[in-house]
Amino acid sequence: MTIHALDYSYVGGEFAALVFYWYFPGMSSPLSREYQRLAAADTTRTLAYARLRQAVQNLIDRGVLQPGQALPSERDLCQQLSLSRVTVRRALAGLVEAGLLTQRHGAGSFVAERIQRSFSRLTSFTDDLRERGLNPRSEFFDRSVGEVTPDEAMALNLSPGSGVVRIHRVRFGGDAPLAVERTLVPHALLPDPLSVVDSLYEALQPHGHRPVRALQHLRAVALDAETARLLNLPAGSPGLLIERRAFLADGRVVESTRSFYRGDAYDFVAELHSE
Repeated sequence: MTIHALDYSYVGGEFAALVFYWYFPGMSSPLSREYQRLAAADTTRTLAYARLRQAVQNLIDRGVLQPGQALPSERDLCQQLSLSRVTVRRALAGLVEAGLLTQRHGAGSFVAERIQRSFSRLTSFTDDLRERGLNPRSEFFDRSVGEVTPDEAMALNLSPGSGVVRIHRVRFGGDAPLAVERTLVPHALLPDPLSVVDSLYEALQPHGHRPVRALQHLRAVALDAETARLLNLPAGSPGLLIERRAFLADGRVVESTRSFYRGDAYDFVAELHSE
């Protein structure tokens, strides 16, 4: 077989090798090397699909596999790693479920794009995903109205006995769960909690109650078992806790939200200026 030279002037290092080896199956590639490394170090007899899934995740974490990059076809993975089609499909399905890969019918598997949220703009989860061509949706556990508790009254600056809307949901981008969210809104500002379908801010807009500013706090956390389960992650996985209080122009609090984001899908970006 004649192997034609590749122009590496626009790619470099390990990524160049990755492209080269994927187009010439049978030769060692970063993925097959990582898979074999895990196999050699394995002392617990890990199943092959789980080892392949870990190998792909390791390459994503190290930046060898970049967002939007295509993986080899199922057939090529079977040939390179001497695995069955069932094993490869199970590994890829687990990575898709975890939000690390996306699959396009007839095109193959691709590394999922990470979602960037800016700390300099007040946007909704729905706005952020739509900007990136993703389909936002929610699965609701609660959209109800009740009387504020003392803690809720303090968070929203409400008087005892006031009504509060409570929303508890999982936020999705396409089929991938991205965040678990609990939100409080004064009932006087959101008369019908069922009007929240995707975007809270879109539901507030017709009443003239879309927030104009917000305070946010972010910290890294280990996800508890229940939150991790809702995000299809192992308990203890790294996550980000975002606490937001949003305000109207007259200073009233319109939203108090605690959101747990999966740490492998989000980048939060802040623009800083010197004095």
